Amino acid sequence: QVQLVESGGGLVQAGGSTRLSCAASGRTLSTYAMGWFRQAPGKEREFVAAIRTEGSTYYADSVKGRFTISAHNAKTIVDLQMNSLKLEDTAVYYCAATMRPPVVSGYDYWGQGTQVTVSS
Repeated sequence: QVQLVESGGGLVQAGGSTRLSCAASGRTLSTYAMGWFRQAPGKEREFVAAIRTEGSTYYADSVKGRFTISAHNAKTIVDLQMNSLKLEDTAVYYCAATMRPPVVSGYDYWGQGTQVTVSS
């Protein structure tokens, strides 16, 4: 089992920045990758970014160049730095962990989610 707790987010102006953090505990040494997903109202949950245990990072095209995923503290802390925020980035953001590939879907463990609202 892996437990995930997100923090950060809130209300941010368009063009601004915010940082999400995810604290992982439990079987973190068995984790293949950690990822961030988001779900906007009325839409399906979508992949945002992921980082593998060996350090490779992956991004959705919609956030590439604006968001940065990083891991710290023996990969038990995973951050998502979000810059140049757009109105369409408004969503509930979820941290997730997977024990096997791929990194864009099929995650095993999920956090409770944290709201990010981008205002004009």
